[in-house]
Amino acid sequence: MIVEFLTYLVVIFGVSAAIVYLLNRLRIPSIVGFLIAGVLLGPHGLEIIKDVHTVEVFAEIGVILLMFTIGLELSLQNLSLLKRAVFGAGTLQVVFTILVFSLFSYFLLGQNIKEAIFDGFLVSLSSTAIVMKLLMERAEMNTPHGRNTIGILIFQDLCVVPFMLLIPILAGQGTGFKDITFTILKALAFVSIVIFLARWGVPHILHEVVKSKSRELFLITTILLCLATALLSQKLGLSLALGAFLAGIVISESEYAAQAISDIIPFKESFMGLFFISVGMLLNTSFMIQNISFVASLVVVILIVKVIAASVATHFVCGSIRHSIQTGFYVAQIGEFSFVLSQVGKDLGLINAQYYQVFLCASVVTMVVTPFMINLAGRSSQWLSSKKLIKRVERLQERHAHQPFEHKTQRHVIIVGFGVNGRNLASALKTSGIPYVILELNPTTVKKMKSAGEPIYFGDSTSLEVLHKVGLMTADMLVVVISDAASTRKTVQIARNERKDIHILVRTRFVAEVEELIKLGANEVIPEEFETSVEIFSRVLHHYHIPINVIHEYIDSVRSDNYKALRTTGLPQKGILDRHKFISELLTETFLIKGDSHVCGFSIRDLNIRKETGATIIAIKRENKIIQNPSPEVILQANDVLLLIGTKEQLLKATDYLLSDHIIVRQYH
Repeated sequence: MIVEFLTYLVVIFGVSAAIVYLLNRLRIPSIVGFLIAGVLLGPHGLEIIKDVHTVEVFAEIGVILLMFTIGLELSLQNLSLLKRAVFGAGTLQVVFTILVFSLFSYFLLGQNIKEAIFDGFLVSLSSTAIVMKLLMERAEMNTPHGRNTIGILIFQDLCVVPFMLLIPILAGQGTGFKDITFTILKALAFVSIVIFLARWGVPHILHEVVKSKSRELFLITTILLCLATALLSQKLGLSLALGAFLAGIVISESEYAAQAISDIIPFKESFMGLFFISVGMLLNTSFMIQNISFVASLVVVILIVKVIAASVATHFVCGSIRHSIQTGFYVAQIGEFSFVLSQVGKDLGLINAQYYQVFLCASVVTMVVTPFMINLAGRSSQWLSSKKLIKRVERLQERHAHQPFEHKTQRHVIIVGFGVNGRNLASALKTSGIPYVILELNPTTVKKMKSAGEPIYFGDSTSLEVLHKVGLMTADMLVVVISDAASTRKTVQIARNERKDIHILVRTRFVAEVEELIKLGANEVIPEEFETSVEIFSRVLHHYHIPINVIHEYIDSVRSDNYKALRTTGLPQKGILDRHKFISELLTETFLIKGDSHVCGFSIRDLNIRKETGATIIAIKRENKIIQNPSPEVILQANDVLLLIGTKEQLLKATDYLLSDHIIVRQYH
C-alpha cells in the first residue's frame, strides 16, 4: 500500500514538474499546469492514478492550509474593513447569480424549479483556492478589486452552511426549521468563540510556547491550532476551509503571525499542487469531447452570468465601475465547494448523472481559464468602463454618492492613493507647507480622513473629469502611489495627454512595469522591489567601508535612466574593501588637559601636534559638548578631553609631547 502511494506521489510530482516547467516557459500560470497534469494522470486520462480518493484527501489539506495562510494575513481589524464587501457585495453577488442562473436553467435547460434553484447554488460559488493564490502571487490583496474579491469569497464560504441545509429541503427530505435555526446558532457561537480566543486566549498560549525557544514546538502548536479549528468547524456543520481561515485570523491577532506564515508556506505550496491536480482528475475528457458544444455553451453562460452579477453587486456597494468589472472577472469560475454540493445534490436526485458530468466538465474548464481571465481583467475593465453608457452611469453615481468637489489651489501636488506611501508623502508635504490634494477610492478611508481635516476626495484617477476637479491643470506635480497597475498606467496616460508640462512621479511594485510607464508619460518611476535592493546593497557596501561618495555614485547610476541597467562604477575591490588592511594599525586615545597644564590657552595650530608626533586631534569634549573635526584655531582649555587618532607609536609620542615642558610652540602671524 505504502509503495503504491509513494509511486503515485512520484508520478504526480514528476509529471506536474515537467508540465509546469514547459508552461512556465510559455508564461502560462502554474495552476493551469497542475490542472492539465490531473487530467492526464486521472481515471479519465491515461489512467495512471486510479485511487483518486487518496489524492483528494491531501488536496483537502492543501485547501485547509491555504485558507489558514490567508487568515494569518488578515487580522480582525483588516477583516472589519471588508464588511461592506463581505455582507454587501457578497450577498448581492450570491443572490443575483442564483436568481439569473435559476431562470436560465428553468427556461432554457428545462429543469424544474427546485433543480433550477440548486443549479443556482452551484454556480454562485467561486474558487477561493485559485483566486486567493493568484491574488497573492500578483500582490493584489490590498487593491480595490482585491479587497472586493476577498470579501465576496469570504461570504461565499459562509454560504456553504445554509446551502447544505437547504439542499435536503429542495429535495423534499425534511430538514425542519428547528434544525436550520440550531445549525445557524452553532455557527454564530463558533465564530464568537474564535473571536474571543483571538483576543485573549491564543496570544497567551503562543507567548508561552515561544518562551520555550523550541521552533519545533511552535510549528506543532501552529498546525494543531489550524487542524483542530478546522475539524471543530466541520463537526459543527461548517466547512473545513472556513474553520482553517478562522484559525488563521486567531493567530494573526498575535505578534507571531509572520513566523507562523513562514513555517506553514512550504507545506501549503506542496499540498496546494495536489488540490489542483485532484480537480483536474475530475474532468472526463471523453464525455467532454462527445458533448463539447453543450459544455462550451454552458461555460460561456456561466462566465457571463458571474461576471455581470459580481460586477453589478460590487458596483452597488463599493463604487467604481472599473474595479467592479475587475472583481467580476476574478470570481467568474465555479468553486471547489460546488463539487461537494453537486455530489450531495446528485445523491438526493437534484441533478442527474449526465448533467452532473456536464457540470463537472464546465466547472473544471472555468477554473482552467481563470488565470487568463484575471490577466485580461485590467485591460478589459478599462475598455468596458470607457464606453459612453458606462461613463454616464459612473458620472451619475459620483454626483449622488459623493458630494461634488472642486479643488481651487494652484501649484499643488495631487496624491493618488492614500496607503502607507500616500500618508507619508502627505505628512511630509504638510510639514513643509506644500499644498496637496488626495484622491482615494476607499470610501471608508475618505470619510475617516476627511473628518481628520485631510484634503481628500473620493474619485477614480482614471477619470479625466475627476482629475480636472482636483486641479490637474494648475497642479505642479502628480504622484501616483496605488497598487493597481492598470489604473496607474491609465492615470499616467490621461494626465500626460492633458498636461504636457506636469511632473508625474509613479510608484510601482515591479521593475518590469517601469518602461511602459515611462512611455506613457511618467517623468520618474520608483519600483519598490528595486528600491529595496538599493537600500540593501547600500547598507552592505557601507558595512564594508566603501567610501560614501562611491556608494552614492553607484546608487545614482542604478537610478539613472529609470533603473534600465546596473552600471559599473569601478568599485575598489581590494584595499579599501578590506577594513583590517586599511585601518588595522590605527588606534584612538583620549587625553585630559588638566587645569595646571601648560598647553592651556594655546590653539591646535600653535601646538603643531600632527607635525611633531604624527597623531591627529579628531574631536574635543568640552563639558557636555562634542567638537568634531576641530579647526586649527580652536583654543584648548582646562578639562578638555582630546580624542587622538594614530598608530600606537604616534599616540605614545603625542602623550609624552603634551605632558612635556619642551613643547615647541610655533606662532603664526
